Amino acid sequence: MPPLRTALLQSSGQPGDVAANLTVLADAAERAAATGARLLVAPELFLTGYAIGDDVPRLAEPADGPSAEAVAALAARHGLAIVYGYPERDPERHGVVYNSAQLIGADGTRSANYRKTHLFGCFEQKWFTPGEQAVVQAELDGVRLGMMICYDVEFPENVRSHALAGTDLLLVPTAQMHPFQFVAESVIPVRAFENQMYVAYVNRTGPEGEFEFVGLSTLAGPDGTARARAGRGEDLVFGEVDPAFLAASRENNPYLRDRRPGLYGSLV
Repeated sequence: MPPLRTALLQSSGQPGDVAANLTVLADAAERAAATGARLLVAPELFLTGYAIGDDVPRLAEPADGPSAEAVAALAARHGLAIVYGYPERDPERHGVVYNSAQLIGADGTRSANYRKTHLFGCFEQKWFTPGEQAVVQAELDGVRLGMMICYDVEFPENVRSHALAGTDLLLVPTAQMHPFQFVAESVIPVRAFENQMYVAYVNRTGPEGEFEFVGLSTLAGPDGTARARAGRGEDLVFGEVDPAFLAASRENNPYLRDRRPGLYGSLV
């Protein structure tokens, strides 16, 4: 299989303005497709903005809502799969909103929807309900994609669950803020190495409400190196997810083969 060219959109868009953020996404999709990318990943809560407070319930949409339809049309037009973060309203449970990320396939179909399982801080815990499904996966061009959101990736058990489920590329829309930039710089490459996968960690940037997002979006490879990394400002960066390199790395790295699960019962 040829490498999967992946685009990481580092942007905070315009918080509170869904239409403007869809325009930013459309521009990024056009630019990404022009380079041959097959996958575009946007940050956590990109559709609405992160620090939107009381507007969370108003701006939340169901997974198949009007913004999902707009992104689907965009994906199909460019032949490009798109992952974006958004507040998901559960139509079957009144008042329940999830911090979610959705994958729209390159043909415009909804391929996967993930609800953040580990909520960070008082803001998220006030407005969102935690998801209950740790491993959500989909296929793209023969690459098995997995999904998480921000804080989720900081729990090693979470990522190991994906490794054991065969995830090749873990997609992590994020809203990483100061002073936790070491996660992008150090934790993400280590997660990729210890679990033998690629990890695309895609961040917001700049000030937003009480938060200061640090950028540094990263595509890390199974050798523990950053294959692509953004700076601190708005950016669109590209990296290759190479299935052949991943297979060779897994053959040479014994971590998953040398596990002794019988010793780890106390973890759960």
